[in-house]
Amino acid sequence: MADPLHGKQGASGQVRAIAGNCQEQPSGRKARRLILAFFCVLLGALFLGACGFPENGARVVFTTGLGKNEVFRIGNARCTKAEIAIYLADAQRRYESVYGTGVWGISSQGVTLEENVKETVLARTAQIKAMYLLAQEKGITLNETETANVERAAETYFQSLGQAEVKRMEADADTILQMYTEYAMADKVYHEMIQGVNPEISDDEARTITVQHILLRSREEDQGVYDRISQIRELAVSGEEDFVELATRYSEDPDITYSFGKGEMDPVFEYAAFGLETGEISQVVRSEAGYHIIKCISTFDREQTDLNKLEIVEQRKKEVFGEEYDAFVEGLVCQLNEKLWEDMGLDHEADVSTSSFFEVYEQFFPEEDSF
Repeated sequence: MADPLHGKQGASGQVRAIAGNCQEQPSGRKARRLILAFFCVLLGALFLGACGFPENGARVVFTTGLGKNEVFRIGNARCTKAEIAIYLADAQRRYESVYGTGVWGISSQGVTLEENVKETVLARTAQIKAMYLLAQEKGITLNETETANVERAAETYFQSLGQAEVKRMEADADTILQMYTEYAMADKVYHEMIQGVNPEISDDEARTITVQHILLRSREEDQGVYDRISQIRELAVSGEEDFVELATRYSEDPDITYSFGKGEMDPVFEYAAFGLETGEISQVVRSEAGYHIIKCISTFDREQTDLNKLEIVEQRKKEVFGEEYDAFVEGLVCQLNEKLWEDMGLDHEADVSTSSFFEVYEQFFPEEDSF
């Protein structure tokens, strides 16, 4: 559940929300709908997905009619067991290089980290396939330099694999070359479609402010709570006691200080905070969390504002791309080999030491923007 102060859930919150829906061990129709939901996440990935249940949006077919090594098809693009194994090994290596092998014992609301990572890999792979098809439809091809870089990336990655890894993942040079080709095509169609999207973002739209607050929680209007926080406000405004000391003593939120931009917090809290000058203390403010007193610490952070502008521009680019991407995905038929997918997972017995598939790509295709 999102922090009651915040109006938006971040990506990690969405993952936890999905996990929460899966805490029962589903079976039958419910299991199929959950798998379908994850499969549709993949087709939306960084954007709002157009994929839905069969009666709404892209059609997803659960089938055993695919080849024995095919995990799924989207349109005429197929994904093999070897491709998924490579992406799973890549994700496993990245997690273990930071958190160690013990990280896979983590779970949230009955869903393990491994299960979440596995579904994320499925989603990311399907997005790449869909964008590759979109590039083909638009007649986008790789030029000689790009083709050469794809070949170099594929060779670099393949050479990083040990014999045991090649056997375990059933990987071969041709499969890896095709994977890098599809990824480069997906990357190229994104960049060509956002070319020229460069909106002007004002300082006010992008600025970040820093505030401190005191919160007394209340699910509904409560005169007693209001009276108590009004008394605390009088102490703060009079200067009789330091604001932080009052917050430490009375606030029911362990976090006293928040830095945020527009659209990131509870709308009522945010409106009151952005209306303050540096050092000013608000009137009592009621949000969904309860009653607040807000003190403005800083109304403008130049460095953070400039960073926010870059993030907003990137989001606008993704929105522009997403409109056409969503319409394209709606016309695709998705086939999932449910049995093969369920049998796949991380390999905890092997020493995963491959180079990162995506980091190798970035060596030959350095870009600031990424889909």
